[in-house]
Amino acid sequence: MIIDGEGLILGRLASNVSKKLLNGEEIIVLNAEKIVISGTKEWAYAKYKQRLDRASISNPRKMGPKYPRRPDDIFRRTVRGMLPYRKTSGREAFKGLKVFVGIPQEFEGAEISKLPEAEPKNIIKSIELGEVSKLLGAKFEV
Repeated sequence: MIIDGEGLILGRLASNVSKKLLNGEEIIVLNAEKIVISGTKEWAYAKYKQRLDRASISNPRKMGPKYPRRPDDIFRRTVRGMLPYRKTSGREAFKGLKVFVGIPQEFEGAEISKLPEAEPKNIIKSIELGEVSKLLGAKFEV
């Protein structure tokens, strides 16, 4: 199943994708940089910046846990948090997920679907995942 992430809510999309992955489906998510996080720009940046800083605060010599900056990796990490990743079933399900920034040439003619469950409803403030990634220092091209 190929899903276009443009304009979809991060948490709702991730929970729907994780359920489909546990059922054994192969999922490809395109336009990861256009996935929307509901909330203010300041709140979203502070949340992800705090996760990045967590590694260097506890022990400067021991760098970890690693947290991604790129939008496709942030989405993969969000889905991974919704899977039983420490069990074999969760790891196998996670291998069925592929996430891309933009639309690669190999998927341009393919049938791309939208998830109506992940559409935004009454959201006043939001920011795209690509903007948060650029604030965190990620370098990616669409």
